[in-house]
Amino acid sequence: MTKVQLFIPCFIDQLYPETGFNTVKILEKAGCEVHYNSNQTCCGQPAFNSGYWNESRQLAIKFLHDFEEDIPIVSPSGSCSGFIINDYPSLFKNQPEQLQRHTQVSRNMYELSDFLVNVLHITDLGATFPHKVTFHDSCSALREYGIKTEPRELLSHVKGLELIEMNESEVCCGFGGTFSIKNTEISSAMVANKVRNGVESGAEYIVTTEASCAMNIAGYCRKNMVPLKVIHLADILAQFET
Repeated sequence: MTKVQLFIPCFIDQLYPETGFNTVKILEKAGCEVHYNSNQTCCGQPAFNSGYWNESRQLAIKFLHDFEEDIPIVSPSGSCSGFIINDYPSLFKNQPEQLQRHTQVSRNMYELSDFLVNVLHITDLGATFPHKVTFHDSCSALREYGIKTEPRELLSHVKGLELIEMNESEVCCGFGGTFSIKNTEISSAMVANKVRNGVESGAEYIVTTEASCAMNIAGYCRKNMVPLKVIHLADILAQFET
């Protein structure tokens, strides 16, 4: 049995806890022994992106010491995982001890679909989801962490699911953390375009690996009464009989 540590991002912890529980369900189905450190907090990405590097550094140090460095850390977020792997070194330029620990931890940091497909070599969890779906490639998951084929490979093995590629699947949904607040009009136009492409695909659901994207897209759909649902990848993969 593979021992793993679970890291739950802020958006999932605060807004989509069921996705966190479904991640545990998936990992256990995949034969993992899941450990969750309840002392874990934010990885520091929001503060980092807003320029508060000292505050982000404090959270990053806490993260590095909340998790064991030689056991896989799995998270249902490419955004947070990518930030931890790629941006922590910027925070620790003059802290060799933290840099060394980050080197060890980052080798074991995984987004969920990457871990399932490329580490455990599992693509079929026995899930059933009889709906037409389209996939939104989150900016951070695609460009910072580097996943694209993995979520689609997992979706292709879900019974009853029809995956339809929408136009501009790799284009940003307009969230971008504080970008959506500081640049509201641009952000609104971007999410409107994303939803329009989703509707035109004929899908019932937009699937994503990022809870922040899901929140942004779903919020637009609710506000504008668009009959398009948004769902996290983990919430589909967990649709199997126990």
